[in-house]
Amino acid sequence: MEYMPLYLFAAVFMLLLIGYPVAFTLAGTALIFTVIGEVTGTFDAAFLEALPNRLYGIMSNQILMAVPLFVFMGTMLERSKIADELLNTMSRLFGKLRGGLGISVVLVGMLLAASTGIVGATVVTMGLLSLPTMLRHGYDAKISTGLICASGTLGQIIPPSIVLVLLGDVLSNAYQQAQLDMGVYSPETVSVGDLFVGALIPGIMLVALYVLYIAAVALLNKGAMPAANEIMADHDGRLLHDVVNSLFPPLFLILAVLGSIIAGLATPTEAAAIGAVGAMLLARTKNMLTLENLKEVMRGTTLVSCMVFMILIGAALFSLVFRGFEGDELIQNILGDLHGGKYHALFVVMLVMFLLGFVLDFIEITFVIVPIVGPVLLAMDIDPVWLGILIAINLQTSFLTPPFGFALFYLRGVAPAEITTRQIYLGVIPFIAIQLIALAMIAYWPELATWLPTQLI
Repeated sequence: MEYMPLYLFAAVFMLLLIGYPVAFTLAGTALIFTVIGEVTGTFDAAFLEALPNRLYGIMSNQILMAVPLFVFMGTMLERSKIADELLNTMSRLFGKLRGGLGISVVLVGMLLAASTGIVGATVVTMGLLSLPTMLRHGYDAKISTGLICASGTLGQIIPPSIVLVLLGDVLSNAYQQAQLDMGVYSPETVSVGDLFVGALIPGIMLVALYVLYIAAVALLNKGAMPAANEIMADHDGRLLHDVVNSLFPPLFLILAVLGSIIAGLATPTEAAAIGAVGAMLLARTKNMLTLENLKEVMRGTTLVSCMVFMILIGAALFSLVFRGFEGDELIQNILGDLHGGKYHALFVVMLVMFLLGFVLDFIEITFVIVPIVGPVLLAMDIDPVWLGILIAINLQTSFLTPPFGFALFYLRGVAPAEITTRQIYLGVIPFIAIQLIALAMIAYWPELATWLPTQLI
């Protein structure tokens, strides 16, 4: 019976693979194992008395209020046609260069990631807008699809990212628990703002690696990414005006949101409110703030937010029962027995998260896996910001990895019929390698994630 926590986790994993809803799988399986534990005498039902307090803590959590606000901001920007203008302007700016369209896709993907923070929306939008254009101008189908998938997943790491908001809350709780377990009764905290700042350098580094790869392919394989000269036919005095006009609004909104957090003028939730209002103002300037669009944005925001919070409630019950079976001690013993200390334990956890990312969404991994392994790793004196950035990039990589990468499914749903699934799978392989290189660099040089927060916050 000492392995009941592992049986619980295995049961949840199998039910998720079958296709049951995540939130109800987590809660339902936990309750079933509670009954089994009561019958076998391996579980104390008194643990469930803490559930109301946990649910109240979720409802009153100020940080989690940022989730629906950021989702609203991203959905509103998606419907305001800003991506169309950005891609068109960037294509005109870089079109004469070999690989110029590819560079445009990466830069627009970066801006959309920083504006929306939602991977699915970015991949679908870029797939609909840029993939036909790239194919029409002779771009290799594999490179085009891989580039769109990789650029779309930048929303995992570039703030304001929904992943970082959720990770910030979970890691904050895990960090405090780790310190209390070590006898530190005045624990330090880690905030969403810390993760936002810590993700800036890794996010920009990842974009730079993408651009360098595009430049190398364009230089070595001229036929794969030809210049699109006709795009630049209107390269006149209005180009600079159009670039400024399309870039300034989203950049201003991004800087307003991130700048207010970094400067300490607003909490992440308050900054998210600024972003939501700013997105509506931008939509108003594009004449897209209609009642019908507002209804659609509200409906989409409600659906995503309900999904997130239902999973969070199910995960709260799951983690409570998991700890009731002394699962946290079992995981601590397993990781503690590994040879090589904390770095070996960190490597094993990253590998497990990477593999789970094939079949589980980042929300499930954040709410289920991180609360279990987070306190154990943080008790080994691992920096919480460094750990958070490593997890975010790890999950971003798993979004791309065949055969179950979510970004691949998003693009497959909107790609033209002539694009095969095999081409999509082959196209993302170089970008998976790039992200693994970035992950290794951050693992080897933690300062890439921790230096900026120590300077600014």
